[in-house]
Amino acid sequence: MTTLFDQISQDIVAAMKAKDKVRLEALRNVKKYFIEAKTAPGANDELSDDAALKILAKLVKQGRDTAALYTEQQRPDLAEAELAQVAVIEAYLPKALTPEELEAALRSIIAETGATSAKEMGKVMGVATKRLTGRADGKAISTLVRQLLA
Repeated sequence: MTTLFDQISQDIVAAMKAKDKVRLEALRNVKKYFIEAKTAPGANDELSDDAALKILAKLVKQGRDTAALYTEQQRPDLAEAELAQVAVIEAYLPKALTPEELEAALRSIIAETGATSAKEMGKVMGVATKRLTGRADGKAISTLVRQLLA
């Protein structure tokens, strides 16, 4: 089975051959972050798919935030370019959960951890963020957990 790192590397070659500049730039940026994570102290020159998904989710969030800033500053050209790269990166993330699926997943995690009050939110968030990485936004998870425990 190919890892996410290998898949990105193969897709960079394909993007070069296709002369797809947006895709190539986005994937090169992703690979840069992957390599930095692989060579970080204690990483043992390995990058698990879970760690790669966290990096991808972080890059998507950063891209959206940057695009929002560009839009506020009346720079739709830059915002559009940023969102095009976000779309390329999102293709490597698992399918996002619908609000109903997210609520069902969080209810089962709450039952599993035995949390009953907002004081135990940290316990639920620890499990939820690990299990739902790349499939749901951290802010959405936090908001819904807070509502469910209230």
